[in-house]
Amino acid sequence: MTDPNDLIFQATAFAARAHRHQLRKDQQTPYVSHVYRVCFVVRQVFGFDDPHMLATALLHDTLEDTTTDFDDLLERFGPDIARWVAVLTKDMRLEDARREEAYVQALAMADWQVQVIKLADVYDNINDSQNLSPSARQKTARRSRSYLDAVKPKLLPLVEHVIEALEKKLQEVELGMTS
Repeated sequence: MTDPNDLIFQATAFAARAHRHQLRKDQQTPYVSHVYRVCFVVRQVFGFDDPHMLATALLHDTLEDTTTDFDDLLERFGPDIARWVAVLTKDMRLEDARREEAYVQALAMADWQVQVIKLADVYDNINDSQNLSPSARQKTARRSRSYLDAVKPKLLPLVEHVIEALEKKLQEVELGMTS
């Protein structure tokens, strides 16, 4: 049997290469730091050490934001990770409102592991939103709330601590917008 950490190391390197020329919205921070932080949240904040979840966290934006396609992930990481990343990918062919609606519906039906990874993504985006304009911060909070509401019914009985951590973080941002 191979070391389960090999999967995480491979996903880390793959994500770094795939996102190598991208920056976060502040135009200063390398984009790959986001996927590393999402993986960190899954492991350290939410407490999950499953290598497939951690690899998916690292790869969650590769289909949406890079030239990586589903077959690349399928070949390198297998069907579960490729499928999970696909669920975490918005269909950019749709106009914004329809894209968000379809995405929220897919999240609501996703495996609980995918939902946890999405909430880790939301957690990091909320943390990072302090660097955004007030209107962009409001948009982040609004979308974050819709993602949380979509997955809460399925997740709440399974991973209440994840919901609580994200609720606290989101409330901080929402309260900051009203003051």
